[in-house]
Amino acid sequence: MRDLPPGLVKYGGTPVFTEKTVPAKLTRAHDTKAGVWGKLVVIEGALDYVIPGPPEKRILVCAGEFAVIEPEVKHYVRPDGGVTFRVDFYRREN
Repeated sequence: MRDLPPGLVKYGGTPVFTEKTVPAKLTRAHDTKAGVWGKLVVIEGALDYVIPGPPEKRILVCAGEFAVIEPEVKHYVRPDGGVTFRVDFYRREN
């Protein structure tokens, strides 16, 4: 998926992380709750956004790009050298 579905609103997000400050939880398979979408925004550098599958899917997200995290889909990130990034969270407007 290349963009968030229409009708979502941003309701929160993480701080900005680096390859040194990324929480271990984000580097292991985890998911978002039902109805919660994520937007993985890379500010500098690059990281792999991985959906374990099967089949495994790896997306290299570079500075200025983002990846869409779908609700309840297992995923993790793997920094590719120096990186700064954040995750913004979205849901349907009530």
